[in-house]
Amino acid sequence: MTGWLASVADAAEIALILPAGPDILDLKDPAAGALGAWDAEDITRVVRDLETMPGRPRLSATIGDQPMRPDAVVPAARRIAETGVDFVKIGFAPDGAPDRCIDALASLAAEGVKLVAVLFADLWPSDPCCLPVDRLAAAGFRGAMLDTAGKRHGLRHHWQDDQLGSFVCCARAHRLLTGLAGSLRVADIPALKALSPDYLGFRGALCGGERTAGIDPQAVTRVAACMVGAPAATPPPRQPEPVRS
Repeated sequence: MTGWLASVADAAEIALILPAGPDILDLKDPAAGALGAWDAEDITRVVRDLETMPGRPRLSATIGDQPMRPDAVVPAARRIAETGVDFVKIGFAPDGAPDRCIDALASLAAEGVKLVAVLFADLWPSDPCCLPVDRLAAAGFRGAMLDTAGKRHGLRHHWQDDQLGSFVCCARAHRLLTGLAGSLRVADIPALKALSPDYLGFRGALCGGERTAGIDPQAVTRVAACMVGAPAATPPPRQPEPVRS
């Protein structure tokens, strides 16, 4: 069953999201970029505050929009890992040295840190064979997620559904958790659930359309209801994507 991830910009938004029952709370600052990072002390505080909550969602946190250099990526990933979150999310673009970054992170994975690679669908070629999925698996990553660096268009604008399905199958074959995100709308949910990723990720759709706006409880309810009840076999027709996430 496909779960859902909700990105929150600050601790105050968590109380607005928790009643909807997300599977993962993603600590990410949308005002600071595609993978804007929270302050590590604030992440640690949330981990501590929620650690005794029965049935709490798992927590993920991003390391920020880092250049593809090991000397930038590895210290940032270690800093976030030390907060105690369940997953550390790291963005990978094809420019720079993504392969060297992945290899350099293997030691962190070997220590038990659950690393999730975020691969930007609008920067990589729209072909799963061009993504470093095998390298991520060999380095000990826990998951791989397709997202978008730019937020003007949604994920399905950049990749067709059959390509997204191939990514999910490829990542799963390498025993990686799979996720799809990037300006997803409620209308996208049935088609993407039909591809059976482990998670769908949302920000803009939880804010009524604009990812840097605050959480809208009514929008959260719509996303949660569709994730629970949407049939996983009737893709809707494509429409323009006004949502930013």
